[in-house]
Amino acid sequence: MNFKPFAAATVLALTSLFQQAHADPQNIKVLVGFPPGGGTDAIARVLADKLREPLGANVVVENRAGAGGQLAAQALKAAPADGSVLFFSHDHTISILPQVVKNPGYNSLQDFVPVVGIATFANGLALAGGTPAKTFNEYIQWVRDKGNGRGTIGVPAPASIPEFLVKVIAKKYNMDIQSAPYRGGAPLMADMLGNQVPAGLAGLNDFLENIHAGKFRMVAVIGDKRQAIQPDVPTFAELGMPGFEDLAYYGFFAPAGTPKAVIDRYSEAIGKVIAQPEVKERLTSMGITVVHMPPQRFASHVRTYTQHWEEIIRTNGFANP
Repeated sequence: MNFKPFAAATVLALTSLFQQAHADPQNIKVLVGFPPGGGTDAIARVLADKLREPLGANVVVENRAGAGGQLAAQALKAAPADGSVLFFSHDHTISILPQVVKNPGYNSLQDFVPVVGIATFANGLALAGGTPAKTFNEYIQWVRDKGNGRGTIGVPAPASIPEFLVKVIAKKYNMDIQSAPYRGGAPLMADMLGNQVPAGLAGLNDFLENIHAGKFRMVAVIGDKRQAIQPDVPTFAELGMPGFEDLAYYGFFAPAGTPKAVIDRYSEAIGKVIAQPEVKERLTSMGITVVHMPPQRFASHVRTYTQHWEEIIRTNGFANP
């Protein structure tokens, strides 16, 4: 009896099974670089819950909060490139931090591969309930009168677009307005609710719940047009501060070297999930604009966005030495 064909077939079958198991992990970890309770965490948990069925896996969110998402990004870099670990992030950790931090511990272009983009969103300036101003111009006048030109605006992370914008506001109005960096949107919201900080600049999705409850007031947003969910709020460009029109993004990333078949499968599954009416409605209610960007399109979007902010960062002196 000739065992060679049988042995060869067995090896092929085992190899196929190994590759399938390697490409289809039963447990998928989604890293989030910010604490539970913030906008990024909330979105990640909605998607993780819905992805369990189409991926046939246990999808779990793991918060690695700290350093503006750097800890989570570093964990992704060290993770196996087999689809078992993903990183759900927005632009700050991927496009901005590597340009303003000398040694972030990762290189977004070399260490990660974009899996899928799921949304864009606007950052905005909101006022706490104890701040008497009702509009952006009233806020500026309030800082000038009550604070003698000195004020504080909370931001969800240091060296972030919100922090850059605080500096632009201070420069434009020739006032000493300083940023107060937090470890994510959730602790910033808590301090604003307690009126420990009079204003905050962060993602619109971080503020919405308290805006709807009448506890915060949004007075300005980034973007080339007003946001549909806050149509009465002017853009910073309308207020005389152009250059902040590009909207930030949300998306999934995998370690470099992850097989293309795995990336494509995840992109397709996530695209189908965010297209579900109930999921899209829920995400939209969180203040983001749902957009499915497959791997190649998302990679292009990230590059273009990063280059846009590279110029702003360099021009305004925020680049790392």
